[in-house]
Amino acid sequence: MSESGKPAAPGLPAYVTDPIERQSPEELETIAAYAEALADWKRAQREADATATRAAEAVDEEAIDDLEERGFETDPDAYEDVPSKAYITIKETKPGYHYYYWQWREGESWANEYIGPVTSDNDS
Repeated sequence: MSESGKPAAPGLPAYVTDPIERQSPEELETIAAYAEALADWKRAQREADATATRAAEAVDEEAIDDLEERGFETDPDAYEDVPSKAYITIKETKPGYHYYYWQWREGESWANEYIGPVTSDNDS
């Protein structure tokens, strides 16, 4: 049987492609449907995890009011590299040093951008 016209595997390892290539067209359609449903489920899980993380880490309205009173912008659209889905969180960079950051999900990882310290110099 000629292999001309056979689609190339898109960078998948042989342990994935070899068993798939042995399947009938009907089984391949079933595999494709399962892979699509699994991808949808994983995206939903990732979104649910991001929502849970946001709920656990986002600061309250009082903290946002404090930031605004200290002259920090609390609208993500005011920042060039911060997407509108970002939220404000507090990070401890080393023991005793707390800072406000914008945080958002980028694919499988988190991204953030510095806003300012949790306490002002006047709060000492």
